[in-house]
Amino acid sequence: MPRVSGQIDLSKNEAILDAAVDVLAERGVSAPMEEIARRACVSKQTIYNHYGSKAELVRAVADRRVHEITAPLEAPEAMEHPAEALAAFAREMLGALTRPRAAAFMRMAILSAADMPEVAQAWYEAGPRASRRKLADFLRMETDAGRLAIADPLEAAEFFAGMAIGSYQTAALLGVARPLSEARIEAIAAEAAARFMRAYAV
Repeated sequence: MPRVSGQIDLSKNEAILDAAVDVLAERGVSAPMEEIARRACVSKQTIYNHYGSKAELVRAVADRRVHEITAPLEAPEAMEHPAEALAAFAREMLGALTRPRAAAFMRMAILSAADMPEVAQAWYEAGPRASRRKLADFLRMETDAGRLAIADPLEAAEFFAGMAIGSYQTAALLGVARPLSEARIEAIAAEAAARFMRAYAV
């Protein structure tokens, strides 16, 4: 089937997003699109045809990451096992903090707020805001199913995310070493989920 104008294949799209993370993390929001295109082995025009602007490219990077983080909430067994789903969500959030590239990309988005606020806005809306909304949707469904009792799912989603990542995110953004082993991530995620369930379980 022929591709629609402006559409690119999946592998090329992934290459562009990977290159965008690397280049923007290394060089900041002012990094030229030509460098992203070069690393992705595509033309600059291909990137503009597909994304339109740097802000939309950053939005796509954030959207991909949110999909990874929230995947446990959408698994077939998630509704019946909310504690496990919440722990998996927390593990994904904490896991990102152990990857220097991810932390550098977040710093880039924050630093862009002064010079390119549309990039920072795109990252926030497609990243933190979207992940909290998806978590809130999950909590709302659990409340409707009678397993949780949450009056404000969005506020509860903020509570859970904050409890899970704590000050580890701040340390990662500042480049302060706070090592998180897989075992430690597992323990924090499980504890956050257990405490949340005790607070809101019916």
